[in-house]
Amino acid sequence: MTGWLVVNAFLSGKKYKDIYSLLLESARTHNISLMLYDTAQLSSVVGEGFGDNILPDFVIFWDKDVCLAKRLEAEGVRLFNCADAVEACDNKALTSLVLSQAGVRIPRTIIAPKTFEGVGYSDLSFLDNAIHTLGFPLVIKESYGSFGMQVYLANTRDEAVEIISGLGYKDFIMQEFVTSSRGRDLRINVVGGKVVASIYRYNDNDFRSNLTIGGSMKPHTATKAQEELALSACRALHLDFAGVDVMFGEDDEPVICEVNSNTHFRTTLECTGVNLADSIMEYIAGEMKI
Repeated sequence: MTGWLVVNAFLSGKKYKDIYSLLLESARTHNISLMLYDTAQLSSVVGEGFGDNILPDFVIFWDKDVCLAKRLEAEGVRLFNCADAVEACDNKALTSLVLSQAGVRIPRTIIAPKTFEGVGYSDLSFLDNAIHTLGFPLVIKESYGSFGMQVYLANTRDEAVEIISGLGYKDFIMQEFVTSSRGRDLRINVVGGKVVASIYRYNDNDFRSNLTIGGSMKPHTATKAQEELALSACRALHLDFAGVDVMFGEDDEPVICEVNSNTHFRTTLECTGVNLADSIMEYIAGEMKI
């Protein structure tokens, strides 16, 4: 049984390479033949396969190149995670649609209307509707983004206008601010329909808790309600594994913040000693009957 670990051709930082190394090392430990391919190596004519490459039995798809993921699936290859799951998680607007339709609790969300390059958001009547409906503070999130870097908080209309003007024509969503979870949330790691490890993330100096922008972490034992919400989100999105960010709502009622199909689990390993790569490999082995 052979597998590919497919990664982005242009992300070469240490935090990415660390994850790839953990997955490859775990595969060896579990006697799984796993080869590393970047997306550029798999570039080929659409409809004509993948050149001289002999397709594997499965792919761990550690990227967001949905078109490549769908091409691999069209060739009959089993992907972990599947293309639809990757696509829905990569786009925060799609994530909110899928989760809300499945009855999974998320903050009240309004998706900004579509615009185009050279046009921008010239009519902000939709913003006034969002302010009236969601109030202040207002969370503005670019639909595509990672590590909390494309998430903003507006306390006034002028601030919201300035943020939106800076986005140009990028897609974004607006959400009510969960005040009770300011600067803190949970990262609940799920593999194969089970919670494997959780960490509590907090930041006293920012409304976001992301570790990349200065947050801290400590091990956490999730409550039954927190775990069930994370599992419900993964079921709705058809995820084999994910890092689910859960906020503390009123009376500590859990609320989904985001769902990550390619979670950077090195921090979870450092915090809890749990290596998600091992859980992922064990799950794949079971699914593929290795």
